[in-house]
Amino acid sequence: MTRDSDERLTAADLGMPEATGSRRMDWAALPREVTARIEQLLGSPVARAISQPGGFSEGLAARVRLGNGKRAFIKAASSLMAPAEADFHRREIAVSERLPREVPAPRLLEAYDDGTWVVLAFEEIPGHLPAQPWQREELHRVLAAVTEMAEILTPSPVDQAILTKPRLGGWRAIAGDAAVRGKVEELSPWAAHHVDRLAALEENASLDGATLLHGDLYPFNIMLTADRVFVIDWPHAWIGPRHCDAVTLMSSASLSDVDPQPIAENHPLTRDLDPVQINEVLALHAGFLLRTAAAAGPDADPHIVAMMTALGLASLRWLRKRL
Repeated sequence: MTRDSDERLTAADLGMPEATGSRRMDWAALPREVTARIEQLLGSPVARAISQPGGFSEGLAARVRLGNGKRAFIKAASSLMAPAEADFHRREIAVSERLPREVPAPRLLEAYDDGTWVVLAFEEIPGHLPAQPWQREELHRVLAAVTEMAEILTPSPVDQAILTKPRLGGWRAIAGDAAVRGKVEELSPWAAHHVDRLAALEENASLDGATLLHGDLYPFNIMLTADRVFVIDWPHAWIGPRHCDAVTLMSSASLSDVDPQPIAENHPLTRDLDPVQINEVLALHAGFLLRTAAAAGPDADPHIVAMMTALGLASLRWLRKRL
């Protein structure tokens, strides 16, 4: 690979990787006492459960039909088998309970945490993930929903103490770890030769803001119905500048061979920004994703690593063009 080759990579070279992890739990694997508690919370036995393959959770994700005819979407994780996922679920419960009804997110019906098992029951959304590669009409629908969401969630209805720190940044850590830097150089020689510049961008970045941000806004966390857009999976929410989710989503469009720059120049959340503000978000975003992917050990889910790599390079390519 030449030093400039990473700039020329397109959707045909990378594409959007499979949006499915390799460690999903099946409904049949849930302990009977857990399924009994779910049925008690929902007020009816589960007549049918269909485990869902999409997403990267190590826990359960299943659509269920109850004996009384009602439906729900169930997420569950064990602190013993998937401690990180269980903690994410605990945070998602806290965030989901506080989201205003106007937010385009599934309504949390019930939840419980017995110290080991953490379970969330949401209203079922009879929709589908956005097509990948992106279809422009769907992309613009989603970006319009993100604008609406930013208005509703400013100021944040959720207290900072409940939330996590934003999953952003990593260039200084990359610079200080020869093994990780070497892996990043294989992915993007340009980035490896400009680590100090990228680190300076992220270190000088301002994340001041009052908007509750989703923090993980990619196509696999969006559901579309005939007339609505729903944003799902909120454990990584944080408070910051209202444009951050939009920039994250725009950056993913380059994996569909869509240039995000004209979109950013016309979108209400980004068109009036100082260009440096977008550059900072892209540097922070790419730094987190590429450092995490490059530092992943042999036990890491390869599907997650592939997705983080592709999305990190997408942000980096847009940033490089802007610089």
